[in-house]
Amino acid sequence: MNSKKYSLGIDIGTTSVKVCIYDSETDKILSKQSKDTQANVPSQMGSEADKQDVPKIISALHSCVSRLPKDLLKQIKVIGVCGQMHGVMLWSNTTEGFCWDRTESPGTNSGVKFEVIRSRVSDLYTWQDTRCDSAFLQSLPHPESHVQIHTGFGCATLFWLSRNCPDKLTKFNCSGTIQDFVVALLCNLQSPVMSSQNAAAWGYYNTTSNTWNMNILEKANFPVHLLPKVVKPNELVGTLPESWFGIPSGTPVGVALGDFQCSVMATLKNENEAVLNISTSAQIAYLMAPSFEPNPSPIPPPLTYFVYFNGRYLAVGASLNGGNVLATFVKMLQQWTLDLGFSVPQSKVWEKVTELGDKSEGGSSLVIVPTLLGERHIPEQNASVTNLDHSNLGLGQIFRALCSGLVKNLQGMIPKDQLIASKIVKIIGSGSALIRNKVLQKEVEAQYQLPVEFVGGRGACVGAAMAVNPPTN
Repeated sequence: MNSKKYSLGIDIGTTSVKVCIYDSETDKILSKQSKDTQANVPSQMGSEADKQDVPKIISALHSCVSRLPKDLLKQIKVIGVCGQMHGVMLWSNTTEGFCWDRTESPGTNSGVKFEVIRSRVSDLYTWQDTRCDSAFLQSLPHPESHVQIHTGFGCATLFWLSRNCPDKLTKFNCSGTIQDFVVALLCNLQSPVMSSQNAAAWGYYNTTSNTWNMNILEKANFPVHLLPKVVKPNELVGTLPESWFGIPSGTPVGVALGDFQCSVMATLKNENEAVLNISTSAQIAYLMAPSFEPNPSPIPPPLTYFVYFNGRYLAVGASLNGGNVLATFVKMLQQWTLDLGFSVPQSKVWEKVTELGDKSEGGSSLVIVPTLLGERHIPEQNASVTNLDHSNLGLGQIFRALCSGLVKNLQGMIPKDQLIASKIVKIIGSGSALIRNKVLQKEVEAQYQLPVEFVGGRGACVGAAMAVNPPTN
């Protein structure tokens, strides 16, 4: 009998899907795949809306899993799923039929493939959606939760839809994050199940009593019938009804988790370490004491507390601005060169700005505040550039100042002094934008002045696999 304990980890990210096969006996990743989703959907609301096409995301998931080694997929014992937090999508499942078709997938032992029925699902409204302006948010009831409500949060978006597009909501009877939808799809669940990690990230969820703020929401005419059932982050919520790309039928699937918590799970080795993650967005976090419980009233930003595992919480400084800002800068440069009559591949622009930024000395007088997307606690703030002079106009200097600004922005949320007061002695650096960028790495080391270890290759999908299949050594 095969005694190997392999798990499949899935991360449904903002720009890509990542999957891996994890061995809990050796704490090693045996295989991994990723694919850009290219799922952004244009909206009549323009830049205020940030929506993604759900069938495209599921197609990217199929593509990733299908490319994993078949001999390893047959040995998967459990599946862990995580994904981009705060976002919301809607779907319709009835006794007459679900919003996905299960069809035989071509190939030996492939099992089923899922086809999402587009007319029975909404787009995914992501965490980057800004349709809920300050005036709208102020019109919402005060939550009985330590989490303040912001634009892009699931409950805020559902409030907006109920007030502005009530007919749209009548088409659906289920809601959840994109990762909740994936778990429902895999297990053929009629109704979604959500972890307390994702429920807290939606807002209006009390993590002490583990309940939605039902009375508050009902009085405000919120569509409470759409709220999913919530369970603890380590629970298994279903099994594969049939073989899926060779993974045996009956394989258990864990409740969907938050991608940031899974990133921390994959990288945090000791409780006296902090994790600084820069991927699409950016976060810095450390583990609170086991006895810590947040007050059930909104905590003043920018500090917040995320539900972690085993009843623990993470202290988190979460920025909307990370690798997405650097990507926008690179796209701007590429467009400028195109406007001048030259075509430069984006990869070449990345290579050049990183090289020039690495050569540039730190400590320039140039200051870039990189808040292109604002921040949850100051949504109206834009990015700015100050102290330009003849001596600091070089491309490398500008890129270095941009990277410096991103780290300084995180420092404003959880400064070095707070880490030291919390007995943090080391920072673990993670996230694709940070691992690929030596300039960002230099700025983290220079500004925090603590030992830093940069850990690549252990992203959120690894944490999702570990959460359902903890390392044995």
